[in-house]
Amino acid sequence: MLVCSCNFISEKEIVDVINELLDQDCWQLIVPAKVYHAMEKRGRCCGCFPNVADIIVRTTEQYHAGRPSTDAEIFDFMIRLRQLHEDNRRADLERRHKSHRAA
Repeated sequence: MLVCSCNFISEKEIVDVINELLDQDCWQLIVPAKVYHAMEKRGRCCGCFPNVADIIVRTTEQYHAGRPSTDAEIFDFMIRLRQLHEDNRRADLERRHKSHRAA
């Protein structure tokens, strides 16, 4: 089925790219722009992005349902997620605001 008529991208091509991205890192966040970037394309009218997001969710669920995972992998993901949250929180606290100008 043709998903993006601007770039002539089929659902199978999108699913294949999503599976390749999940094979690289199965816990990464995949968004339509990342899928298009991996295919070396860009969204033109972006009308297909909601459908691509649905395909991402469906494909990711199928990928994880068919993949055996252990509690250690899930725990590792939670540690990575907390660390990312902490790093971003620290960056926000260290950032200077316009109200703190010296001049």
